[in-house]
Amino acid sequence: MSSGIANSTVPPGSVEQWRDRKRYLWLIGLVVPSLAFIAMGMWRLTGWGVWFWIGPAVILVIVPAIDLLAGLDRSNPPDDVIEALEKDKYYRWITYLFLPIQYAGFVGAMYLITHADLSAIDKVGVAISIGCIGGIGINTAHELGHKKEANERWLSKIALAQSFYGHFYIEHNRGHHVRVATPEDPASARVGENFYQFWPRTVLGSLRSAWNLEKKRIARRRQHPFRLSNDVLNAWLMSAVLWGALIAWLGVGITPYLVVQAVVGFSLLEVVNYMEHYGMLRQKVGIGERQRYERVDPSHSWNSNNIATNVLLYHLQRHSDHHANPTRRYQSLRDFEESPVLPTGYAGMIVLAIVPAVWRRVMDPRVLAHFGGDISRANISPHKRDAILSSYGVGAVAAAKPLDVLTGAPTTTAARGAERTAADEALTWRCPGCGYTYDVVAGEEKEGFAAGTAWSEVPDSWCCPDCGVREKVDFVAVDHVPTS
Repeated sequence: MSSGIANSTVPPGSVEQWRDRKRYLWLIGLVVPSLAFIAMGMWRLTGWGVWFWIGPAVILVIVPAIDLLAGLDRSNPPDDVIEALEKDKYYRWITYLFLPIQYAGFVGAMYLITHADLSAIDKVGVAISIGCIGGIGINTAHELGHKKEANERWLSKIALAQSFYGHFYIEHNRGHHVRVATPEDPASARVGENFYQFWPRTVLGSLRSAWNLEKKRIARRRQHPFRLSNDVLNAWLMSAVLWGALIAWLGVGITPYLVVQAVVGFSLLEVVNYMEHYGMLRQKVGIGERQRYERVDPSHSWNSNNIATNVLLYHLQRHSDHHANPTRRYQSLRDFEESPVLPTGYAGMIVLAIVPAVWRRVMDPRVLAHFGGDISRANISPHKRDAILSSYGVGAVAAAKPLDVLTGAPTTTAARGAERTAADEALTWRCPGCGYTYDVVAGEEKEGFAAGTAWSEVPDSWCCPDCGVREKVDFVAVDHVPTS
């Protein structure tokens, strides 16, 4: 097997010398939405309906094989080039181009289903392949939805419209990233939970969570949630308009195929969710009312450096850095030594996930090793917890000394609380992770905080709206500089 791109070290002051060796490889990601045109073209050329199954063939067979042959890429951009790399608009235009190709293929495929002389099995193949493309399109939506620019966030919703999964934009950013690797997160899989058990829990749980998050945000503005400013409703409205237009144009007979491609699309997303945090559990720190989960770090997500799937999925497999730095663009994501590593790329792991017995044989020992042989520290299915602990012969586990939730140091006093109370009169508060700043004078209308809302009036449960990683307690007071 090829070793791929080796890990490289570049000395400080290397902005001029360093070059992204994957710069043009990222264009390979545009092959995915082009699969619709390849399938239709090859069918016209050969008359073989098997081409309509190109989506699952590529995801379940071709890409896993390429992953094994192409090898790994553990190279990281040096710290002093990341800022320039983030600002290079070439990379974001690649993600923008995905969308028109995706939608041209989607509309063309729906037209083909209604106007070509296809068998029922061929039509199902078209719908499943288009669903595979739409599911990978959700990854593009994921990349765009984390960015601070309003146009990219709207493009994220557009990418999600095909699969009628627009609520993912809310739940992923403000739900999953806050609760990741905890039992409260519907998108974090548990040891002993196979994909077929995880699917209904995450689909229904994510939908419920997204609605509640938006309902709570809008309630802070003393408004009813049934309004266009509700980001769940306006995302669903996009899907309804898209589907309605297609049904009006092509006829109601297209409806079952729209449903099939949507279910395939968001199921592909959820099988990836299943593998990204399987068994991972953030431990609780602090005492009493100050107890909370430890901060997200690279050890709470499964990583993969298989280069083939990484260039197809815009570095989604460097998931550890993504959760630690959610607003960081894909080209800048790094590999960490402490991150748990999957045995192969996401495409190959999907194959394992759909066969539960094989998945558990491969992954459960890795979860056990990650927690130093103590399976009780993993996120375990509550229905199977006793059986799993018993199977590993787990006895009493010594409780760790609680850590201060802010500093990570042992604590026996309320000094930190007094320290924060003294600073509550500050007018500006900054997220130490992504740099988002809350200005008391300006407020944050989008979050439901009117101008002049004091920091003490912001709920303790509020999290940074940009990164979702840091909670209110993490924010630091900064000097307020009046604007002229």
